[in-house]
Amino acid sequence: MEPTAHVSQRLQQVLDHYQLTARQAAVKMGDEKSGKIYKLLSGDAKPGFDTLTQMLEVWPELSADWLVMGRGPMVRGGEAEPVKASGKSQAAESKQQSEPWKNLGNFKVLTVTVDRDGKENTLLVPLTAQAGYPSLCNEAVYLQDMHPYHLPGFEWGTYRAFEVSGTSMSPTFGHKDIVVCSVVDRKDLLKPWECYVIVTSENLLLKRISAVITDADDTFELHSDNPGYEPYRLPVADIQQLWMVRGYLSTSIPARPMDKTVQTMERLQEVIELLGHDYHEVRRFLEENVQQPAQLRGQ
Repeated sequence: MEPTAHVSQRLQQVLDHYQLTARQAAVKMGDEKSGKIYKLLSGDAKPGFDTLTQMLEVWPELSADWLVMGRGPMVRGGEAEPVKASGKSQAAESKQQSEPWKNLGNFKVLTVTVDRDGKENTLLVPLTAQAGYPSLCNEAVYLQDMHPYHLPGFEWGTYRAFEVSGTSMSPTFGHKDIVVCSVVDRKDLLKPWECYVIVTSENLLLKRISAVITDADDTFELHSDNPGYEPYRLPVADIQQLWMVRGYLSTSIPARPMDKTVQTMERLQEVIELLGHDYHEVRRFLEENVQQPAQLRGQ
């Protein structure tokens, strides 16, 4: 049986050929929900006989031999895609060129939403919507469910806001803080040790990238600000979108900064109380003993 990934690639070719989104294709196949299509596109599921039959009924010009086995032309009576010496078809090569982190070129055109004046919105992706973001991030219907904002200082450009999950980036960012990011659409704009939201096929990651990415077939290292989390490597090919953190919103107000003397006194008080003594009595005793020698020296 042919690998699922190959079937998912042919399904993507069908959508590209008819200029359909996954949701539009699902509706044409009689399904109001697009979850099954997304699972097929991601390779998480294999199309069953009923699904293949539905596709051939909706698009009767498709070749069943091509759809199931990948043999011959996609459309019946058409010509097979020419295969070059590398073993890739022109369509496959074109697709690879449109994937920015495969060849370190530019991103695909990013789906955005605009207000009534044609100005781009800053969309907030809350924790409740992040599970579906990797597979739906370029679906206009999905993005329309996000809350649009216009933030001071972020009026020009393409920005997106993400709610932070967990404590891997504390103390810099806390759980449920919101990072406001600009899209990174060229490799030369990536800055080492800045914070980025990395979108893969499965996850949204908020991390620091330690070095410039130069090889599409390589891996790159991700770092957390919380020392309890070890750095790890991720394949460059896994990147679907990359967003650079430009600012953040938080409901946690930083404590008043203290000088070393105040910090030392507070720590001393903690130690005295841990030893079972009354801090105020100890302080009075120390103050009296400091004053007595001074009085003796004056006599």
